[in-house]
Amino acid sequence: MYIATQFSIFMVNKPGVLAQVLGEFARAKINIIAMTLMDSVEHGVLRVVFAAPQRAKEVLSKLNMRHSETQVLCVNLANKSGALATVAEKLAKNHINISYAYCTAGAKGGRTTGVLKVADVKKAVRLLQQNQKKDSKSRPVVRRSQSSKK
Repeated sequence: MYIATQFSIFMVNKPGVLAQVLGEFARAKINIIAMTLMDSVEHGVLRVVFAAPQRAKEVLSKLNMRHSETQVLCVNLANKSGALATVAEKLAKNHINISYAYCTAGAKGGRTTGVLKVADVKKAVRLLQQNQKKDSKSRPVVRRSQSSKK
């Protein structure tokens, strides 16, 4: 779990604009951690978390794209039903509002990243780290014998 900078990029809603923007990040070799796109008749808003936020900011400046930045909580989740619900429930019990959330597409049986815009990101991190420590202590560690690993 970590705090990341999310960019909200405001784009004209017409063919080719998203391809152009994503192409510029690809040419700059900036990996996208997670993204979501919302549209309306007039414009689209691309919310995206990059592996290299400072370099992404430079690309956006060169493109002269209007954008804003905000801090979001990125949570490493198991790619299974209920993983995001568990996090949402913990935050709700502690009165931390989630404005919006989205997830990366994880590989089958692998891990995924949940991106949450929360009211108090530092409090959310502290809370979830405390719960993570409690959860890991309560689960038994299962180790396979050397012979069964072959």
